[in-house]
Amino acid sequence: MSQPTIAIIGLGLIGGSIGLALRKAEPSFEIVGHDKDISVSKKAHKLGAIQREERNLISAIEDAELVIIATPAMAIREILEVTAPYLKPDCVITDTATIKGEVLRWADELLPETVHFVGGDPMVSKDETGIDAATPDLFIGCTYCVVPSTNAHPAAIEFVTSMVQTLGAEPFFLDAAEHDGQVAGIEHLPLMLATALLMTTTQTSAWRDMSRLPSRTFWRSTHLASTDPTTYRDILLANKENISRWIDLYVDSLEDLQDKLVAADAEMWEDLFTELIDTRSRWLEGRVVEREEVGREAMQEMGGLRNISRLFLPEFRRLRERPEKRERE
Repeated sequence: MSQPTIAIIGLGLIGGSIGLALRKAEPSFEIVGHDKDISVSKKAHKLGAIQREERNLISAIEDAELVIIATPAMAIREILEVTAPYLKPDCVITDTATIKGEVLRWADELLPETVHFVGGDPMVSKDETGIDAATPDLFIGCTYCVVPSTNAHPAAIEFVTSMVQTLGAEPFFLDAAEHDGQVAGIEHLPLMLATALLMTTTQTSAWRDMSRLPSRTFWRSTHLASTDPTTYRDILLANKENISRWIDLYVDSLEDLQDKLVAADAEMWEDLFTELIDTRSRWLEGRVVEREEVGREAMQEMGGLRNISRLFLPEFRRLRERPEKRERE
């Protein structure tokens, strides 16, 4: 068998970090990269995130056994549409977008039956963006959502799961509706809250004076990780129903707090803050312990992210089995 190929489309923080992590694992795969910004592709190659850069999208994917699409969500439809006729039979495609319902619908609509789509969403915590911020350790201990298409072969799901584990992340399986509903509350609602806070404060006549007041609380509450407005636009439009439901719940909570302000019950406020501070502290402690355990287990199981082919190739070979044999499974 010739050396298999992984193609990474989009070489920002996520795509670049995936490439660096896979290269660190000493893979028996060739890693090819493509980005619409040629300077980004060149930098990814220089950093070692990819072994070969391809300026042409079709050239990047036509020989790939695994295609990883790490672009903004709304770019994925066009990528699937353009590349669909050129994908190898039994090619596995995954993405890293923060929405899954729309992406899986596009995959079902546009991809041929001979390829397998398995959605992904790495829940990483890093404020910086772009290839300059990429690191091979980005995914160590993080939760990595795996959302398979209903048409994906079990071996394809295992193939992507093995990649996730090789990155040092913990696979978390759920369907598209669950993913988009939960991510709307934990990730997209905070974006809306930061937007509302900025609108409320900066569009008042008092903003000129208020802006001179140093406030770390305001800075933290309005900090937006991405600097690309189209990224936010695409997220909100693609997941608007789920986000709207969370906004309704949040408005209910604000109205309840407003009622509590009127009541001016000091003991009630102290009890509420005590409860919420305790809840948040336990959540943070649990996440730290979980992340450390997952990262430690990943490093132990893979000997420090050694040879990715030991994880990938069993599933890769199963995808090459005769169709009639796979149908009996």
